[in-house]
Amino acid sequence: MNKYLIYIFILFNINNASELITPIPKIINYDIKKAVLGKKLFYEIKLSHDNSTSCASCHILEDGGDDNIEVSYGINGKKGTRNSPTVFNARYNYYQFWDASVKTLEEQAYGPMHNPVEMGSNFGEIIGKLKNDKYYYDVFNKIYGEINENNIIDAIVEFEKTLITPNSKFDKYLNGNKNILTKIEKIGYSNFKKYGCISCHNGINIGGNLIQKIGIISSYKSEDLGRYVITKNNKDKYYFKVPSLRNVNITAPYFHDGKIKTLSEAVSLMAKYQIGFHITNDELESIIAFLKTLTGDQSLLIKN
Repeated sequence: MNKYLIYIFILFNINNASELITPIPKIINYDIKKAVLGKKLFYEIKLSHDNSTSCASCHILEDGGDDNIEVSYGINGKKGTRNSPTVFNARYNYYQFWDASVKTLEEQAYGPMHNPVEMGSNFGEIIGKLKNDKYYYDVFNKIYGEINENNIIDAIVEFEKTLITPNSKFDKYLNGNKNILTKIEKIGYSNFKKYGCISCHNGINIGGNLIQKIGIISSYKSEDLGRYVITKNNKDKYYFKVPSLRNVNITAPYFHDGKIKTLSEAVSLMAKYQIGFHITNDELESIIAFLKTLTGDQSLLIKN
């Protein structure tokens, strides 16, 4: 599509853009017993074939919910091909994984355990290990009645549902505190809408709900063909899930390949590849200031 037509589309939607982002709720309902069990499983290396890797190995909850390296490593030191996205607020994603190959947290939790590079295991092996652990044997029987595939996934997902980060500075702004943002942060939000960033990064998770091509205007050099790997449809080459921008200031490096080290570079390159416009240093600085207001509160995460 001609870049000027894209820009006209962006301008046409600016007036309604303020309604495209919604705050994370401060209170959610979940089963605390299942979530506590799920948290233990999230940190459990027995879920991997060689007892070396857990969900928390790639999703460090104390550091943004990702692992802050280019691509992750799995069992036997095997190197992955994509950057680990944050697990925070994943419950609000319409799509999971960079290639948007699944939609639910249940499907997402199932994948890494069977991936030969990540955990390289299977449920027969995992269930056998957990049944030989008195804690798991007792707790699963008390909560679910037995240890099985569905119950393991259910507990992990119940914990992952609790991994929300509400009360960001921008959430407080959306909830009515219009004076909480500084002048540069407000300008940044205006520029975020002006340049159409909000056309892809919107909704409660400010992303995670669309599939988009990286390199709409200018080609992005990547050996990863994105959704094409799943669909084998040529139209899906270089299409990826649009990532959430929540907590983006603490989840570097960026993009599906993890090759972009700084937020400044990520914003500049997105402007180049996706909308084809050069943004000034002042505009860049303001957008980054706005993005930093998206870092949420982790104090509500369960401590058990």
